[in-house]
Parts: sequence; C-alpha cells; structure tokens
Amino acid sequence: MQVTNEMKDLRELVESYLENEVAPVVGEIDASGEFPEKIYKDILDMGLHLLEVPEEYGGAMVDRKTEVYIAETLGRYDCGLASAIGASNSACSTINLFGTAEQKKQYFDILVSGKLAAFCLTEPNAGSDAASVSTKARLEGDEYVLNGTKCFITNGGIAGVYTVFASTDLSKGTKGLSAFFVERDRPGVSIGKHEDKMGIRLSNTTEVIFDECRIPKDHLIGEEGKGFVYAMKTLDTSRPFVGATGVGLAQRAIDEAVKYSKERVQFGRPIASKQALQFMLADMQIQTEAARQLVYHTAELIDDRKDYSIYSAMSKVMGADTAMKVTCDALQIFGGYGYMKEYPIEKMMRDAKILQIYEGTNQIQRVVISGIMLH
Repeated sequence: MQVTNEMKDLRELVESYLENEVAPVVGEIDASGEFPEKIYKDILDMGLHLLEVPEEYGGAMVDRKTEVYIAETLGRYDCGLASAIGASNSACSTINLFGTAEQKKQYFDILVSGKLAAFCLTEPNAGSDAASVSTKARLEGDEYVLNGTKCFITNGGIAGVYTVFASTDLSKGTKGLSAFFVERDRPGVSIGKHEDKMGIRLSNTTEVIFDECRIPKDHLIGEEGKGFVYAMKTLDTSRPFVGATGVGLAQRAIDEAVKYSKERVQFGRPIASKQALQFMLADMQIQTEAARQLVYHTAELIDDRKDYSIYSAMSKVMGADTAMKVTCDALQIFGGYGYMKEYPIEKMMRDAKILQIYEGTNQIQRVVISGIMLH
C-alpha cells in the first residue's frame, strides 16, 4: 500500500500525542478504571471522531486506507481508545450508507459539536443472534416510541447520538429489524450499568436504556425492516478497523519483546541469543505482517468499490487472532515479569481478547467466510 504524505502527517500527529500524553499514564488509568476525560477531549479536539464525517457536514472524511492506518496507530498505544473511535465510526457508517442528507446533517452536527456516536445493536439476549433483538419501536402518528435495553455499548455513557436497531415487527425476526438515530438528550434515554471490563478499560462501555423514548418518524434510517441488512453492511465496512487495531497491538508487543530480550540476561547471555526465542519472534513478525497486508488490501478494495465482504471478515479474524497469539507469546518471552502489572504486556494480552469477540465474533466471521466460499 502506498502511504501518502497526508497519511504520514496525520499519523505523526496522532502518534506524537499518544506517545507523549497517553503512554505515560495508560497503565495507571487501566488500573484505576477512571474515565480519562482529558484524553478524550484531546482526541475530539484532534477530530479523530470525524474521520467518517463528510467534509460538507464539517467533518474530516478520509479514505479507508487512511482510517486503518490511524487504527493501527491507536491499537499500538491503547485498544480502548481505538475501540471508542471505531465504534463511533461504525455508527457514522450506517448514516453515511443509508441516511438522507437531512439525517446526515442532524447526526453529524452533534459530532462536530464535540460528541462521539455509539452503535446500539447488542442486547442481553441478542449478541451473535441479531434475530433475538427485543427492543421495540412502535409507530404512533408522526413518532416512533422505543422501548428496550442495549448492552455492552462502547461510548454508551458518553455519546451524543446513537444508531439504534429495534424491531418494528418482532414476528418477522431479522426482517422486522429497523434502524434509527436517537439523540442522547431525548426524554426516555438513560444509561444503565457501567461495565467493569477485563481489558480496553480506557473505553466507556454501558447499557443504554430506552423507556417510552419518542423520536420523530424521520429518524427512521432507510426503510422499515431493512435494519439487519444495514447493520451487516455497516459491520462489513468497520471490521478492517478492528483488524488494524489488532495489528498495531501485536506490533507493539513484538517491539516490547525484542527490547526486553536484548536486555534480559540468563546463563550469562541476553535471551535474544537463544534460537528458540529468535524463532518465536520471527513467527510473531510473520503473522503480524500477514495480518497487516490483509487489512490494507481490504481497505483498498473498499476504497476502489470492489467486492470486499469476505476480505473484511478475514481481516478482522486475522488481526484479532494475531493480536491474541502474539501478545501471549510476548508475555512468554517476558516470563514471570510479563505476568506482572509493572510491565505492559499483561495489559496488551487483556486488551487483545476483546478483538476476537466484538464486531462479530471470530466464529461468526468464519461462518461468513465459509458461507461466501460455498455460495
């Protein structure tokens, strides 16, 4: 993939901030679980949440290659921050793909004012099984009335607007699912449980509750009954972001392991001199580079408007699985020290796990991949 000067400049801006302002405090924030308000303010000030907002609406729309380039950088420093930006981008994608010009203006005005978005699909009984969504939207005159609870929503407690999937006809399963946008300040919207997570602890993850929440009829995105299709199309475009996040995380783990292996002396020599360890490092880099190339190839397919669905699923699986495998191997290289919170590797390993779960589990991705293969 050809990296443009604009891509380099944006990445250098982001990386400089992350290196100087985030890296020194990320371990402390991870341990405390406190929401890092200043970091989020800085990220919003940089406009990282506007990468999927078109310029005519005040955004900084970039192509998919640039987006995954930034995702890799974010993943290198903290997967929680990457998740926050990725989730906001996903919510924007639905509006970009299926919204009207007026809907885009209403939606994107909220983001340009300094707010994130959130993608509300998952429910307590509807994870991989989207047909089990029980949040309902009933039409009353010129309004829809929403009732239901969404869970595990990234940015749930801090978003200014939500892309919400609710059923307009529960008897139709996925064909009864519809998509809406809902402003945070509407009566009937509240935040439930704040999740205490294993990893990505710099992200905000909550329940979002809709209780007789009334929204104008024009907040329906696209057509009734097309919500499942819209959700799947959205996730198709967003999965390379997850894969790229995994690549960035894996590369950071490799770099830390290389540095440590040169410094750690056992049996009178640095452990980097041991061939068994050298081969581990080589395999880690091979896997990470393969994942990187697949992610960027997928991004190019999206930008070139070519068929990319199978590549999107593969890039998500490859990036996530590589991050999990590489962080585990990096921790092994660190030995007992890697297991201690004094060193960064155990956090990386905890962060990596979610990449195999959200945006469609890697098992579901394999269903998608094999389904396309056998079609």
